[in-house]
Amino acid sequence: MRAKQIPSSWTRSKSQILLLFSTVSLLALSFFLFLSSPSDLTRSSTHSFPHPPIRPETSFVASLEYFLTHKAPSHQRRASDDTVGTVLEDDVRKLDERKFAKEMEWVHGDPYYPMNMPVRVYVYEMPAKFTYDLLWLFRNTYRETSNLTSNGSPVHRLIEQHSIDYWLWADLIAPDSERLLKNVVRVDRQEDADLFYVPFFTTISFFLLEKQQCKALYREALKWVTDQPAWKRSEGRDHIFPIHHPWSFKSVRRFVKNAIWLLPDVDSTGNWYKPGQVSLEKDLILPYVPNVDLCDTKCLSESESKRTALLFFRGRLKRNAGGKIRAKLVAELTDAKDVVIEEGTAGEGGKAAAQKGMRRSIFCLSPAGDTPSSARLFDAIVSGCIPVIISDELELPFEGILDYRKIAIFVSSTDAVQSGWLLRYLKGISSTQIREMRRNLAEYSRHFVYSSPAQPLGPEDLVWRMMAGKLVNIKLHTQRSQRVVKGSRSVCTCDCRRGNITISTPLS
Repeated sequence: MRAKQIPSSWTRSKSQILLLFSTVSLLALSFFLFLSSPSDLTRSSTHSFPHPPIRPETSFVASLEYFLTHKAPSHQRRASDDTVGTVLEDDVRKLDERKFAKEMEWVHGDPYYPMNMPVRVYVYEMPAKFTYDLLWLFRNTYRETSNLTSNGSPVHRLIEQHSIDYWLWADLIAPDSERLLKNVVRVDRQEDADLFYVPFFTTISFFLLEKQQCKALYREALKWVTDQPAWKRSEGRDHIFPIHHPWSFKSVRRFVKNAIWLLPDVDSTGNWYKPGQVSLEKDLILPYVPNVDLCDTKCLSESESKRTALLFFRGRLKRNAGGKIRAKLVAELTDAKDVVIEEGTAGEGGKAAAQKGMRRSIFCLSPAGDTPSSARLFDAIVSGCIPVIISDELELPFEGILDYRKIAIFVSSTDAVQSGWLLRYLKGISSTQIREMRRNLAEYSRHFVYSSPAQPLGPEDLVWRMMAGKLVNIKLHTQRSQRVVKGSRSVCTCDCRRGNITISTPLS
């Protein structure tokens, strides 16, 4: 039977209808997919990077080498070595007027001011003799490690441990395209700044220059900074000085006592800082740069079964000032079972031995050194070894953000030296608590590893989070000082306040 013929006009009409239907269906499907996946598109655009992420460099020597050879300006482009010209009162007045206008703009335009983020920092372009020349001096003499301190430590190793001035400065002056931190920005005009950063390498100059040459450079740096209109406006209250070694900048520190100091500790014993020079109100404590490699999550997992020692300590067994407790602890702990006490040695061999010992121990002893703080504390943290802190006057970095009870055991000096007390105490800590503290160490370690580029939640990041909390007080004291008649009030300094006292952590 022949198929029924369909008129050609109907065939053409049906084909057109089917084509139109297909087209409409495809458009509808595309539109539906577009509407149903905005979150995916958003995630893609939010987390995409214009360039592959740069692996952070955590070695000071390696980072400095790259910085000097690729980023440091040539001699022709460096800042002039001339001192600041004569600063007139009119210069200070004009800056003050511009600053007032800018702050009024913020007051009326920003509902959160002065609790503002990001922190705005003006970085001084100091003459090269205070900055690049000192970095080159360290780099060019790095292998000459025969230059030792009075206690036998290589000076270059000490400079590395106190190199916070380099890490902060390198991040602040890096191009915006290379920076990862969003809570601090560098501004080009002084009236836009909340704070002023002074990039003088005080520790390098102290250890690598002859004594008289160093003192002369300190005086020059002091004059250069204090001649700045911004310094005269606030008497230095909004200026940041990296003074991370307790001996650095010592001969002229009394002239910058209003400034914000970046310190390893405030040392309320009075052995290193004069009364009234330092306080937690104005200054900021920064961690030492760790001397051992980071034990990451994989390392912590692999080392857990190898941690057979209960307690480990490697370092100088006799120290001055607050560190005298070390000798008492050594006498108490020597020959005790599952306890390793070793005299420290300088050089790579000493570093390797310390790293190996910390990764094989549950607890790491962290007693006071010549100052209440010690680099050993931060070595223990990045090694996954629970610190046992015996330093009654110790103040800790970023304690407004971090809760150290989650990662460390605090023991008073009085308890620690009692016969048998410390070991009984440590053995009484449950395995559950030890595992929890070690997990916390894995999370906390990122806060103590300096790097380039600086990482979010790294120590450079936490510096500016802490600084943001100080800004209101800084502005208060700056403006108060501008209107108070000199000599009309007596201001309480830090020597009026009660010192820090450590109480042994109770067992949970």
